[in-house]
Amino acid sequence: MDGSIQIYYGMGRGKTTAALGLGIRVASSGNQVIMVQFLRSRHSESLEYLKRLEPELQVFRFESGMDDYSNLPQEKRKEQLSNIKSALSYARKVMDTGQCDLLILDGILGLIDFGIIDEQELRDLISRRDESMYLVLTGRILPEGIRDLADCVYCISTEKETKEGMLDLGFFRNL
Repeated sequence: MDGSIQIYYGMGRGKTTAALGLGIRVASSGNQVIMVQFLRSRHSESLEYLKRLEPELQVFRFESGMDDYSNLPQEKRKEQLSNIKSALSYARKVMDTGQCDLLILDGILGLIDFGIIDEQELRDLISRRDESMYLVLTGRILPEGIRDLADCVYCISTEKETKEGMLDLGFFRNL
């Protein structure tokens, strides 16, 4: 079985949702899926819900803060760096051991944006992938050198967004 590398990037919403949708499809076929999320807050109601899909689909967040990385002050970002490095180490371990059929590295392109890793470090990480493993990367900005490694690239953009058109999750909580 030959795997592939897919990338969901762009300024629009839905990159994680698209990657997760693919993960659910793959897991529902009896395959193992691991999602490692970068630059996200530690606690989330959606993360608790996703735990119900274990063991076929497992989601890992290594950050310990309650805010997304982009919202942290500089001193708190420094504290999170070791957690992010742990997440990268875990991703390497998953690739080295072939622990899953699909590995989703959600938000990993943002690590380049924030200067946490450079493009070559991400290329080196991707090169560890066994040819049979499917790999999905997400983030806002896609460096050309990473684009070249991908089999499929999806640019997610917003054409129109109004406050009234946005999904209000609070509405659903009140039902």
